[in-house]
Amino acid sequence: MKHLLALTAITSLLAAFLLVNSCQENIFKGNTSDTTKSEISTKKHFKTYCNPIDIDYSYMSHYRAKNNVSYRSGADPAIVNFKGRYYMFVTRSHGYWASDDMSNWTFIKPQSWYFNGCNAPAAAVKNGKIILLGDPSGRGAVIETENPELGDWKTNYAVINVPGGVQDPNLFVDDDNKVYLYEESSNKWPIHGIELDAENYYIPIGEQVDLFNLQPEKHGWERFGQDHDSDLKPFIEGPWMVKYNGTYYLEYGAPGTQWNVYADGVYTSKNPLGPFEYAPYNPISYKPGGFLKGSGHGSTVKDNNGNYWHFSTMAISVNFKFERRLGMYPAGFEDNGQMYVNTAYGDYPHYLPNTKVDNHKNRFTGWMLLSYKKPVKTNSGLVKKEINVVDESEGGFMQEQITDFNIHKINDEEIRSYWVSEANNDSIYVEMDLLKPMSVKAIQLNFQDFNAEVFGRPKGIKQQFVIQSSLDGKTWRTIADYSENVKDMPHAYLELESPVNVRYVRYNHVYCYNKYLAISEFRVFGNGKEPLPQTPSNFKAERQKDRRNTNLTWNKVEDATGYVIYWGISKDKLNLSALMYNKPNYNLRALTTDQSYYYQVEAFNENGISEKSPILFTK
Repeated sequence: MKHLLALTAITSLLAAFLLVNSCQENIFKGNTSDTTKSEISTKKHFKTYCNPIDIDYSYMSHYRAKNNVSYRSGADPAIVNFKGRYYMFVTRSHGYWASDDMSNWTFIKPQSWYFNGCNAPAAAVKNGKIILLGDPSGRGAVIETENPELGDWKTNYAVINVPGGVQDPNLFVDDDNKVYLYEESSNKWPIHGIELDAENYYIPIGEQVDLFNLQPEKHGWERFGQDHDSDLKPFIEGPWMVKYNGTYYLEYGAPGTQWNVYADGVYTSKNPLGPFEYAPYNPISYKPGGFLKGSGHGSTVKDNNGNYWHFSTMAISVNFKFERRLGMYPAGFEDNGQMYVNTAYGDYPHYLPNTKVDNHKNRFTGWMLLSYKKPVKTNSGLVKKEINVVDESEGGFMQEQITDFNIHKINDEEIRSYWVSEANNDSIYVEMDLLKPMSVKAIQLNFQDFNAEVFGRPKGIKQQFVIQSSLDGKTWRTIADYSENVKDMPHAYLELESPVNVRYVRYNHVYCYNKYLAISEFRVFGNGKEPLPQTPSNFKAERQKDRRNTNLTWNKVEDATGYVIYWGISKDKLNLSALMYNKPNYNLRALTTDQSYYYQVEAFNENGISEKSPILFTK
């Protein structure tokens, strides 16, 4: 009997343990049943992701001593595939992130590291080690480790002393094991290249070579400012080398990290030190519209399935011009060697690397935005405080501040605007009316830093909340319970385990680390149940006298939420795109003067995407 009772007790304990763990996993996936609250599992089991990448971004400390401005940032990602695991190094983050699936990223605080954080780091894999260069002073040595999980980085103390120091470096290890350094961040100097002696402390071999510089008078996308509309000199920066089928693709960022048109271009060569030729299909990574804009100073990595991904820098630029986030996009090479990065619907849900799709280039789920400018209400008053930011808008180095913190800013698809709650307690809610029942499949909550007083990486940063849904606005059920979440999720993306038929969605606040609750966007994704929008009619393309620009016009589609235009240098490779909400027509200012182009447009709304228009051509 004693043995039977003991066995029964053990069985009961095991069942309870399995039940608790099952509840943890189901809650995290967004289970639609009202389950007992439980601490959220630290691992997501999603098939999709949504930009910006939701990691625990570090708080910067550049202006702490002067005026106490606090802001998060993630920029200049250098990502490598080391023994089947991805390591992502990010500017001044006091460590780095690692992942097995590009969905769950874990921050590693290394055993030894740069005191002030690395700046625009370079990373590469060589002989069973990760080698890295990123000393903020611009005059440092290559460091290396065989164990990035521990982070016992070692230095040889041999400073790479090239003229002007090392800015925005890239380390490239060729097939013959030779190592090359590419670097520069300037609105004056070109991208430089030099070989390093891998057998002799990585000291330079020979003279540094000037490779190429910006030509904004020819390349429209290289012009500075919002929508390339500034006369200030643009910046070239962030080189990254990829070798594919014997060709060297040297990526570079331009024209400025704080603008919506921050992008990556590429030059190609048959030799690692050139001469390099400008790719006629430039830029490769370009995202001037939508919720989160910009896609420059990036890196390209091959995943464990043989597909390429491009990680890049995206702009917020509210608290400071260098307030930024990270995005990831499907990338690769066409049959003719043309490099591409697909940013179409780039801040909507996409399938992760380990989710099988028919075509890697097209990983968009088809889950549309349901929340755009829908009626919202809250029980919290509007904050009435002056913002504490570093504002350089008068000098032309950032956009003007948006100081209307009304609740309607929470779903306007602009990351630079945000709602700020007067209170910060567990009685606050935000309720959204989708106006019609729709199939909801994912939710994204983007928290923003308003007058924050956080610096570095303090412990205990977390966001806690509960998401509820309703068909009638009276009877509610929980679809995601994060009330006991212990993770830092500044851009919390919640993929529901199964679609939910919903008209009303409610955010119930529990806790956030900052003094003020501020949300830049409450986004709901899924699909409506009505017809697709019509194809835009009367589509026209007129190349301007300034051949860097083309006017694209079409008739307004009455039920459209917005439009996406596509362009490229051949009919079957319209790889560049721009998304805009509400209004038709677009002034495309990213063209090369001596290149001809093809164009196409489509409309989209909650129900899906229209058929594309006929393709137009301009010489």
